[in-house]
Amino acid sequence: MHAEPFACYRPAPESAAEFAALPYDVFDREGAADYVREHPRSFLAIDRPETGFSPDHDMYACDVYAHAAELLHERVADGTLVRDGRPCYYLYRLEQNGHEQTGIVAACSLDDYNNGIIRRHESTRRAKEEDRVRHIRATGCQTGPIFLAYRDNPALEALVEAAKGAEPLYDFTDGEGVRQTVWRVARPAAVEAFQMMLAYIPRAYIADGHHRAASAARVCQEMRTEEGREHTGREAYNYLLCVLFPASQLTVLPYERVVADAAGMGEDELVAAVAAAGFEVGPRREDPVEPGERGTFGMYAFGAWRELRFVDGDAVAADPVARLDASVLQDRVLGPVLGIGDPREDPRVSFVGGAAGLSELERRAGRKGVAFALHATSVDELMAVADAGLLMPPKSTWFEPKLRSGLFIRRIANKNTVIDGVGRPAPRED
Repeated sequence: MHAEPFACYRPAPESAAEFAALPYDVFDREGAADYVREHPRSFLAIDRPETGFSPDHDMYACDVYAHAAELLHERVADGTLVRDGRPCYYLYRLEQNGHEQTGIVAACSLDDYNNGIIRRHESTRRAKEEDRVRHIRATGCQTGPIFLAYRDNPALEALVEAAKGAEPLYDFTDGEGVRQTVWRVARPAAVEAFQMMLAYIPRAYIADGHHRAASAARVCQEMRTEEGREHTGREAYNYLLCVLFPASQLTVLPYERVVADAAGMGEDELVAAVAAAGFEVGPRREDPVEPGERGTFGMYAFGAWRELRFVDGDAVAADPVARLDASVLQDRVLGPVLGIGDPREDPRVSFVGGAAGLSELERRAGRKGVAFALHATSVDELMAVADAGLLMPPKSTWFEPKLRSGLFIRRIANKNTVIDGVGRPAPRED
């Protein structure tokens, strides 16, 4: 890994709790607008700049991205954002319901991303990439961190724990009840120690943020082309804003599926078709089925739950993608039985991630639909897929808690950016 210290803009300590926001892609358009209406000075107003326009305004229009740039400049001018001019690392701890995870915030090499040292497990959609590309171009900044996991390294974790003994830079509890604590690692000896230990991490895995990473890579390539012979490889655009967490600290929650209808089948027909697909199908029951291990599923249809147990596991045991529960469900039931050929595009299927609960599956399925509860994908399964150079089915992992955006903003453009633009007010130094 090439994980470097970096200079950044960040909220002034008194503004951090108000400014930090959940990632842009957690919200749909209406939800983002509602949140910004209630929290007008939050970073989401910059991350989802269409919230500053009427609901019928084209959210991908040029003036929308220009609005993001102007808001970012305003937050610098009014002191909400301050500048850490000295390259440093940050430690970022999230605590929720007794769970704790601490990551290292660093600038990771985009060459590592391109050559597979930073490994991915999901494909990206061009339209979503384009949105983030235009956001980076307009603001000249990377604003949302990529969530990376690495296999545990006890020496590095000991270094992290020692650095957490200092006074935190931020310490607040957000609107979702997650305690957010950040430490700044700036002493030259400490920075050197972190830099040396991070170099011993052989690879990292994208847990969340595939579109942000792909967009940053595209912008990097554009800027390299623009620089031509002047390009050195050390420019800010060659690095990616990341938070690296040890794998053992991460929590992955289930990502459930709901199909709008039973594809014209009655209850008995559906049960028979699922059984023929390689499952033991349990009897009807009123209480929800929460899968306790891999290869088990809960199916809610026709007002009742049934437990499904996949009994044909030997057929997929050697393939790290095919043996995922999300793949088993798609390949054996959603596709051939219910007619969901492409879960990314089919409007009949929807996804319920995180801690929404099985009651939410019942609500969404109603009397006509079919809902499936899955056992959570493990971090080890994610790594096995990425190490094989393969891709997981869409919506296979849901990590909690979510990283907040806006706590760290990396300027990557070399000149005339909205933050340090010519003739603009000089930023306040912390």
